[in-house]
Amino acid sequence: MTSDRKHLLRQDPRAVWAGRWVGKRDAALGVAYGRLARLSAAYWGVALGDDCAFYGRTLFRRAPASTLVVGERCIFRSAIWSNQVGVDRPCQLSTLRAGAHLVVGYNCGFSGTVLAAAESIVLGDRVVCGANVTITDTDWHGVRPEERRDAAKSAPVEIGDDVWIGLNALVLKGVRIGRGSVIAAGSVVTRDVPEGVIAAGNPVVVVREL
Repeated sequence: MTSDRKHLLRQDPRAVWAGRWVGKRDAALGVAYGRLARLSAAYWGVALGDDCAFYGRTLFRRAPASTLVVGERCIFRSAIWSNQVGVDRPCQLSTLRAGAHLVVGYNCGFSGTVLAAAESIVLGDRVVCGANVTITDTDWHGVRPEERRDAAKSAPVEIGDDVWIGLNALVLKGVRIGRGSVIAAGSVVTRDVPEGVIAAGNPVVVVREL
């Protein structure tokens, strides 16, 4: 044990021991939820990469004749206790129609994130989504009352490598977010975002270059 940790233990033993217990609890639950996630992925025909970690139950749903692929070493935080920023729902990955594609690169991180593809959603490697982000490529239903039971419009979504999407952001159909860009918390992405920038607002606009 380092001198700094010894000092903390003497100064605030309650918090130190509580933190150790929580760490062991999270590790044990991670093993259990990982097994559950692999069973669920196998049931739905999801191609799940090796060494993915699950904290809380992640929900998969793959439509017939569609593709859902998750790369290696991705982390999914679905339980309230799994992220102190405030996760208010489980991670959900779904394809909605025949022919849809949902592809997630390797080493990505999600907290209460919804990915729902009616046509195509492709995430690059090392994409990070803050708590309660939604990414969807469809309107889900029409605007006019007479259109709401018809098939909704959809358009592909592409998110480049190393993108960071802040908590509670919403990414809508037909957009591309360039490599390394940051989407600010609470933003609504309705247009393309170039690589290497910070973008914010509703609708999102480029604030500055990184």
